[in-house]
Amino acid sequence: MSEKKTPVLEVKDLKVTFGTKKQKFTAVNGVSFTIYEGETFGLVGESGSGKTTIGRSIIRINPTSGGEILYKGQKINGPIPKELDRELTRRIQMIFQDPMASLNERAKVDYIVSEGLYNCRRCQSEAQRREEVDRALTDVGLLPEFASRFPHEFSGGQRQRIGIARALIMQPDFIIADEPISALDVSIRAQVLNLLSQLQKKRGLTYLFIAHDLSVVRFISDRIAVIHKGVLVELAETERLFAHPLHPYTRALLSAIPLPDPAAEKNKQLLVYDPEMHDYSVNQPIWSEIEPGHFVLANEPELAEYRKILEE
Repeated sequence: MSEKKTPVLEVKDLKVTFGTKKQKFTAVNGVSFTIYEGETFGLVGESGSGKTTIGRSIIRINPTSGGEILYKGQKINGPIPKELDRELTRRIQMIFQDPMASLNERAKVDYIVSEGLYNCRRCQSEAQRREEVDRALTDVGLLPEFASRFPHEFSGGQRQRIGIARALIMQPDFIIADEPISALDVSIRAQVLNLLSQLQKKRGLTYLFIAHDLSVVRFISDRIAVIHKGVLVELAETERLFAHPLHPYTRALLSAIPLPDPAAEKNKQLLVYDPEMHDYSVNQPIWSEIEPGHFVLANEPELAEYRKILEE
């Protein structure tokens, strides 16, 4: 399905490091994936796995120390022309994790939502700017009169909708949603996920959806990549990953998903992933396509074992 589509974003052998020479820390190491037009690509891993770092590198907040990020065939990491930087600011937007921390609490919603318009000088008149703000708020299910209020006057779900409106007003093609529902109540999460799905269909958006909860990502994503300590360990179409998880880390994440049946939840076996279980002293792991569209990080003996699992 995905292969026939146009690649929007290509990440090739991405490396991101922080700190100085003596205290250098590699947050992302050799990550590669492609996101196609109109799809939702899920990036899943526990806290500190490097998934947000990847998102922030794509939007040029974090500098990269190796590899390439291509947006519609153009390299966008490292030094780029000012004109391209301006264009990317409009085309790629980010929805941040904590709606309270990412909104300026001293500014009214009207200014928060239209800040991008001011920066890019996209509106010809004040009337046109207000019209765009009203449309963006309406699109995310808020009333236009909310524009005169401050963020602290809203609930968590409403604040996240303001964050989504701020991204939408720039009319982007590609949106990075960085754990957009993790700070919200469970009852509000489904509403925000449904809103993102509706906006995708209406505007033809492409998403990179970052999360640590696989059950949430299953609901919204077409394909899922699993990341552990800055390295991708598995990538497949959503239902294939849930039906045939191969890497022990993926299986451990899946085993942690709560079950709605109390009896099944009580009896389920929780798997714990230990990186020491791999014997990589002789055979180093390689990123391999074990079946069409299904990639896994493994050495030759592990690949042989995974192939047996798939045959069964």
